Amino acid sequence: MSADAANLVHTRIWDEQPEPDNAFATRSAHCHGYDVYGAMLGKASWADMLFLLLRGEAPSAAQERLLDTLAMALANPGPRAPSVHAAMCGGVAGSTAAASLIAALSVGAGGYGGAREVLLAMDLWRSCGSALAEWQLRLAAEPDRSVSIWPVQEHAAGFEPHARSASTIVLQTLACLAGISPGPHLGWLQANLGALEAAAGCGLAMGGVAAAALHDLGFTPAQGEMLFLMLRLPGAAAHALEQTEMGFRKFPFFSIEQETP
Repeated sequence: MSADAANLVHTRIWDEQPEPDNAFATRSAHCHGYDVYGAMLGKASWADMLFLLLRGEAPSAAQERLLDTLAMALANPGPRAPSVHAAMCGGVAGSTAAASLIAALSVGAGGYGGAREVLLAMDLWRSCGSALAEWQLRLAAEPDRSVSIWPVQEHAAGFEPHARSASTIVLQTLACLAGISPGPHLGWLQANLGALEAAAGCGLAMGGVAAAALHDLGFTPAQGEMLFLMLRLPGAAAHALEQTEMGFRKFPFFSIEQETP
């Protein structure tokens, strides 16, 4: 980055040096001091880059593996997930790619199975740590009804209000992540799952597992919220593209058959 540009662009994340004969072309780019194209490309993983961008440091091998495994678990929430269904609506209607993804982000941002719920669950980890009694108190507490742009959270963050216990894939994900996590919280969550579900009155959700994993990785709640939004986009994109090809006659979840005049 030139001296003039350095006075205008304020970031600790990225440093660019221009080509000597073209100030608008990049000769080298460094992310938190790491040469992205000269040293990282072809050697580092996508998870390495995500971790470096948000945490400002390279992950350990265990951290990289945990983030990569979490990304796979979250990549496709499936067509029944509201965020994916929103992207499918965009696809079947002939919307642009950006519109379909924005629909997925918007619907998947909220407090019911969305990224905001992950942020709130990570706030619980920050407050309660590994203190079971504190968790039980917080999970059973009345919802916070203070004025906010967000609707009142009507169930315990990280739990599924319409299930008494965690689903099979949630349990499989928790077991896998707890077995490879360099942090203590996923293992603690697995060991105390029964007591936590009893306190919440409902089963653990995938967002609750993600919150524990992101907390083990050292991300802040705001960073976890952003990552959760990003990591679930591949499935939304794939289903939107598929639905574009299939058309409205094969769009799922209609209770009444479509008829042509």
